[in-house]
Amino acid sequence: MFDYQAPANLLSKKAILITGASDGIGKVCATTFADYGATVILLGRSQEKLETVYDTIESKHPGKAFLHPMDFITAKDEEYSDLAKSVAKHVGALDGIIHNAALLGARTPLEFYPAQDWQKVMQVNVNAVFYLTKALLPVLSKSRDARIVFISSSVGRVGRAYWGAYAVSKFAIEGLMQTLAAELENTSNIRVNSLNPGAVSTKMRQAAYPAEDPGLQPCPESLMPIYLYLLSSEAKILHGQTLNAREFNLQAQR
Repeated sequence: MFDYQAPANLLSKKAILITGASDGIGKVCATTFADYGATVILLGRSQEKLETVYDTIESKHPGKAFLHPMDFITAKDEEYSDLAKSVAKHVGALDGIIHNAALLGARTPLEFYPAQDWQKVMQVNVNAVFYLTKALLPVLSKSRDARIVFISSSVGRVGRAYWGAYAVSKFAIEGLMQTLAAELENTSNIRVNSLNPGAVSTKMRQAAYPAEDPGLQPCPESLMPIYLYLLSSEAKILHGQTLNAREFNLQAQR
């Protein structure tokens, strides 16, 4: 796994928004970024879970967290606009987005895939990512050095049987990242990349592989060095890249 020794003040005076911040990798991102000085904006569906993460951060770093409950399945256009206004009001410029939230959906052949499940997965994993990015681009543009990290998957780079809407949604995320990266090339301070975390011990992983021993996979904390690096000023060299957490080699990127 990539080893990056981040300085303690790496994210000082930076504001980072994390979706799916109430659990799993998103929760660890939120608490870790705050430990490194960031103001974190917590997005998630469950207000109760978000409040738990918020309280954890506030107990160590008062004033460094804001929470914003949002259900991507039902969210309307005005909710994204209101969120952007709220972010601009609280932090001024936004320095990063971690597009972490996702639904797994059914693991079944496409022939039998439930239409309702398909629509929900696409809404959360693709449509909401687009709407959120679109709404927040003006706030990101106020930063001198902003990042958007789209969380992808190996099944969104090479098709795999029975992964259904989840796999297709991650292919779409790769396309969204590449399109946005091309549009921002040489015109913006925003750097855009996708990251495949690989197998990690989370509830989603357990749902996808119920017979697997969760202890066999690395914990979300093991991913934090690459997440921190991607938010650092050193990562300006990366733009429009499809990255793999387990195979990431800094020398290969230079």
